[in-house]
Amino acid sequence: MSIVQRLATEAVAAVVSGRSLTPTLESILLRHAHLGAAERSALWDLTHGSLRHLGLLRAIVRQMLRRPLKEHGLDALLAVALYQLEFTRAAPYAVVNEAVDSAGQLGWPWAKSMVNALLRRFQRSREALIATARSTTAGRYSYPQWWIERVRAQYPTRWERILDAGNQTPQLTLRVNRRRNTQTAYVTRLREEGLEAHASGGDAVVLDRAMRVTRIPGFAEGCASVQDLGAQRAVDFLDLAPGQRVLDACAAPGGKTAHILERCDVALLALDSDPTRIHRVDENLVRLGLCAQVRCTDASVIAAWWDGQAFDRIIADVPCTASGIVRRHPDIKWLRREQDIETLARQSAHLLDALWRVLKPGGKLLFATCSIFREENRDQVDDFVGRHADARVAPLTVGGGQDVQLLPDDSHDGFYYALLERR
Repeated sequence: MSIVQRLATEAVAAVVSGRSLTPTLESILLRHAHLGAAERSALWDLTHGSLRHLGLLRAIVRQMLRRPLKEHGLDALLAVALYQLEFTRAAPYAVVNEAVDSAGQLGWPWAKSMVNALLRRFQRSREALIATARSTTAGRYSYPQWWIERVRAQYPTRWERILDAGNQTPQLTLRVNRRRNTQTAYVTRLREEGLEAHASGGDAVVLDRAMRVTRIPGFAEGCASVQDLGAQRAVDFLDLAPGQRVLDACAAPGGKTAHILERCDVALLALDSDPTRIHRVDENLVRLGLCAQVRCTDASVIAAWWDGQAFDRIIADVPCTASGIVRRHPDIKWLRREQDIETLARQSAHLLDALWRVLKPGGKLLFATCSIFREENRDQVDDFVGRHADARVAPLTVGGGQDVQLLPDDSHDGFYYALLERR
């Protein structure tokens, strides 16, 4: 499994250098198509786990070094190996030997003895090293300091639970395609095939253990899709009715687009500006047996795509820091910078102003983010209503409140929703 450790090191080093984890892993797997299912699963666990606990792992390394490492890759190797020693059942002697070997193969033969010494010291002094690491804020929570301070300021009574929830391994939640199945029938099928599962409100089914989508019964047939329970709430808030003209302005990879069509017979236009991700919308619609117009375009450039017919409903899952979904995408914690909040909020405001022009009077726009930061959520809504005299925050069709801030917990990620009505 030494190749898995080396590839995980490559991926973690790429994230530390500023690249997103998902496309990095996709590139690695294309170059190493010979990897078996067990190796691919191990690679996924090592990369996500190491990034999830990177603050703790770095704090441990800092205690054992006189000065910081200059090589991102060597720092990543030590993080991956420490994650294996602390959080997996891998044989310690094998982890250490593989790490020493990886140091040589990855271009740092001079560091082999250092890697060996550090990892063996961790084994001897594990409890003391971990205790000291956890006594620091970064080591205890494994987030950048600015992130910790912002969450603590905005959620003074819940900040620790929010941060801890973001460091948990997420459960696998599916969305049942109502046009091809029912929750009850699908749960029964899963159990008949030896999988423990339970229904969880709406169209959700939760599996007790994660697995690759290709192994999920009925997935290829379009019986279900992978979608977090919090993301599934969007369709409940849209106040849909048959025959409506609906716009999904930031559609990729198509989860909300498909859920709308599974629930209601509407005429739907799905837009996204990412040419790679927009193909996934088409693929998901075909798999699920659904039909929509799909276009690759920037939704904020109205003249490029609008035909002049206004929409009854718009869902705008706007650009944001994605601070609510870090348990599934732990690289976000290390890629985001504090100044990104203001930059992304400006982009979102520009998009909302553009989309408002294509909404019918009496129509509704569901504003959505996967963020927990107030500046991207309620502050955005308040500013928007202040700019548009014909806008009001309408009661959500489920729950009755004016907005919903879902915070990460055991059952779902963090999302924000508000329904804007054009007077």
